[in-house]
Amino acid sequence: MTTLAALATPSPRSACARSGGPSYCDACKVRPLAVCAALEAGELHELDAIVHQGRVAAKETFIHQGEDATSVFSVVEGTVRLYKLLSDGRRQIVGFAMPGDFLGLALHNRYGFSADAVDAVALCKFDRAEFDRLVSAKPHFLRRLHEFATHELVIAQEQMTLIGRRSAEERIAAFLLMMRDRWARISGASVTVQLPMQRLDIADYLGLTIETVSRTLTRLARDRVILIVPEAVRILDEGRLAQLARS
Repeated sequence: MTTLAALATPSPRSACARSGGPSYCDACKVRPLAVCAALEAGELHELDAIVHQGRVAAKETFIHQGEDATSVFSVVEGTVRLYKLLSDGRRQIVGFAMPGDFLGLALHNRYGFSADAVDAVALCKFDRAEFDRLVSAKPHFLRRLHEFATHELVIAQEQMTLIGRRSAEERIAAFLLMMRDRWARISGASVTVQLPMQRLDIADYLGLTIETVSRTLTRLARDRVILIVPEAVRILDEGRLAQLARS
């Protein structure tokens, strides 16, 4: 894997793509979830010819709001924090990207948000012009891209619903169930919900204060609805959590 700097200055094409041997895309663990799942095995060499793999260290930013959207990204490992910087300097987290998610789609050729790594993140980076040419030549790939754009809208709508007329407890319950379902899609069903982001990030995303998030999680733990563990919670009473989320 390359470093963060190499994401800004793309590395050479992978040797496996040039030699005709097994490609990086063939071995990708998240390909069934990613945009490239639309491609047949015989088409993967075309994607592999334009991909640049890299890693981003925790807390490093790799998409800057307002800059030219010259690249698009597919998340392979780790969690990405997506946020907007408001005119008064405040930050509003608008979502969290996870393995299989696609980033960088822009309507006006500029990124509408910033993105940084919550923990160590592995990415596939594509030059946008090269990626657009490949997508334009393959209608089935374009349909898959439209599905991802729709998914982004659904995530935005979920956030609006979370922040709507709900109590802090209801917002946090809904957030935990949402994150459980997203992780289940990646690694299978589990009562343990990974939360690599800080509580401040959760508070920002839900429109709450960090004190309210901490106090609410502690109360849910005291009531035996969840168990707080390092960088995660375990759901002990799914029925109660779901009841709170539906309130």
